[in-house]
Amino acid sequence: MTGSGEEMHELVRRMYPLCRSITGDGVRATLDIVGEYVPLQVHEVPTGTQVLDWTVPQEWNIRDAYVADRTGRRVVDFTASSLHVLGYSVPVSATLPLSELRGHLHTLPDHPSWVPYRTSYYKPEWGFCLAQEILDAMPDGEYEVCVDSTLADGHLTYAEHVVRGQIADEVIVSCHVCHPSLANDNLAGVAVATYLARALAEQNPYYTYRFLFAPGTIGAITWLARNAERIDRVKHGLVLACAGDRGELTYKQSRRGDAEIDRVMRHVLTASERPHTIREFTPYGYDERQFCSPGFDLGVGSLSRTPYAGYPEYHTSADNPDFVTPEAMADTLALCREAFAVLDGNRRYVNLSPYGEPQLGRRGLYDSLGGRSDAKQAQMAMLWVLSLSDGEHSLLDVAERSGLPFDTVAAAAGALHRAELIKA
Repeated sequence: MTGSGEEMHELVRRMYPLCRSITGDGVRATLDIVGEYVPLQVHEVPTGTQVLDWTVPQEWNIRDAYVADRTGRRVVDFTASSLHVLGYSVPVSATLPLSELRGHLHTLPDHPSWVPYRTSYYKPEWGFCLAQEILDAMPDGEYEVCVDSTLADGHLTYAEHVVRGQIADEVIVSCHVCHPSLANDNLAGVAVATYLARALAEQNPYYTYRFLFAPGTIGAITWLARNAERIDRVKHGLVLACAGDRGELTYKQSRRGDAEIDRVMRHVLTASERPHTIREFTPYGYDERQFCSPGFDLGVGSLSRTPYAGYPEYHTSADNPDFVTPEAMADTLALCREAFAVLDGNRRYVNLSPYGEPQLGRRGLYDSLGGRSDAKQAQMAMLWVLSLSDGEHSLLDVAERSGLPFDTVAAAAGALHRAELIKA
């Protein structure tokens, strides 16, 4: 996984300079890069399209923005960082005194060298974000202000990648592609999702996995509106965000709290002995709140490391590629693969010899354990699977009740199935 960590980190660095928003060419450029790693189906939804209770907004694109002093020196320069402009700023060209300009400047006084990330999606506004120390050094006087942007009818862009499984039932993996130069939130999530898709494509997964690369909130709402007739195929889901910082893993449960994905994530995190936190669902955060809204009530949780707003660098220029690590992204990816292996392998069986304990020795099942260091554990797993194979209990139920590792339980079920002692 170390190699994948380095590759994911390089992908984050590639995407980092692009100016992303909820619409526009920055999103398309990001998806073009992701499309080099996995094939994407890109969707363009026109401005004005009704999507549930929302309407697809106008498309925003920006070419340049700056604040220049009387010598022409750019004090604030969009070309140096996409964070320097208020997201969705309307165009402006003016000369203003600093006293008037201050109302359009956003800083972080507690972190004077950092630039904040601010947006104004649904209210026409313009502004700039800059370090407090830069503002403090600006003398009174006139400043040239320019935002060379367009806000016009266009499209909202999102993309899907599908890994076909043995069945049509789907697992949704979602990440948002609307933030500008922020490495952890959410480019690390995009990178982990991309490499997770590549890993699953090399297997033969049981479920079909649908990866969504969409702008936050409005993107998920648009996808749900456009897929309402087939939403019953979605059996499980996971939102990936803040996937690359050094903090411990955090899983936020679905609205249901007892969805299968919730149980799987709790089991895998506990069994792995990784430091972790399990959080209850709240209707605030990332797009799990859209998938879990009561009309859909999907079993979708959210995986991150340090949760949103839980670290000082959140939504600031300090959330840069140096803030995320290859090791953390590799660990997040590994956890996802472990969890989906459990999800894919979680079956219910029926004991075909339920009256008394079947004789395992004459079927060669005990002999098959010879030489295994965990032979006693594997034998107990067979007995537990036989005991709970009543069509009601899943292999995850068996693992939780017995305290045995899921992969040991799944291997026992495979042996019993081959011996025709249980059936799915």
